[in-house]
Amino acid sequence: MQNNPRLGIMLMIATTFVFAVQDGISRHLAGEYNVMMIVMIRYWFFAAFVISIATRQSGSIRAAAATKQPILQITRGTLLALEICVMVSGFVLLGLVESHAVFACYPLLIAALSGPVLGEQVGWRRWTAIGIGFVGVLVILQPGYAVFAPAAVIPLAAAFMFALYGLLTRFAARKDTTATSFFWTGTAGAVVMTVAGVWFWEPMSAADWRWMAALCVTGAGGHWLLIKTYEVAEASEVQPFAYLQLVFASAIGIFLLGETLRPNVAIGAAIVVAAGLFTLWRAKKVA
Repeated sequence: MQNNPRLGIMLMIATTFVFAVQDGISRHLAGEYNVMMIVMIRYWFFAAFVISIATRQSGSIRAAAATKQPILQITRGTLLALEICVMVSGFVLLGLVESHAVFACYPLLIAALSGPVLGEQVGWRRWTAIGIGFVGVLVILQPGYAVFAPAAVIPLAAAFMFALYGLLTRFAARKDTTATSFFWTGTAGAVVMTVAGVWFWEPMSAADWRWMAALCVTGAGGHWLLIKTYEVAEASEVQPFAYLQLVFASAIGIFLLGETLRPNVAIGAAIVVAAGLFTLWRAKKVA
């Protein structure tokens, strides 16, 4: 383990870009094929990648799979797989721009839930930031106006699921290694998605199989970059740059997919990101 903040920041920026490209490909494929099938195939490749990485770190598959809390680990893996399905559905219904603008509130949800789930103390400053952040979400959603789309609740649900997944991951780390948690993330998700997704199989064109291959590679590549990021720098130093995924995904949505950026979405996203950065700063300062 080394501490190289500059390299960590560069790797995090690369990670967010790769994940944004992955989201753009997911948006394209899910517009043509069933979301469950797309996520299932993606998880097959991801599970192979996870088993390879976790086994190399632990020495064997048995060592990588060894856990004192199998129910928790299976729940984590299942939750992440379902969250991906929900988020990709949001891409199809709302587009990348608005989905990511709402999803950006997940660090605020983690901060809000860290007390009841993990017993961590959240001070009044962070509670204030959480409240302001959710004002930003309301600005994006515009409830009560004719332009409000009920489908906008979908990325909000995905953000809640991802926040809960993050908290359960932190809880699991009290007894299991990172390699073990990573192993269960991929394998449990692959099993769940295979059981659910095989019923939605449909023929895919040769061109889209190439896009599917690109989706699998970007998914594994993004996670590999993320692992490297946390190997060379502390999470608190690089986490603020994770918000660049919103910027990259929005650029892909606008310039490649023909989406538009409404003023309320831009303003609301700015409020959410600012509040999220403040909660990260407070968490680092308190720690």
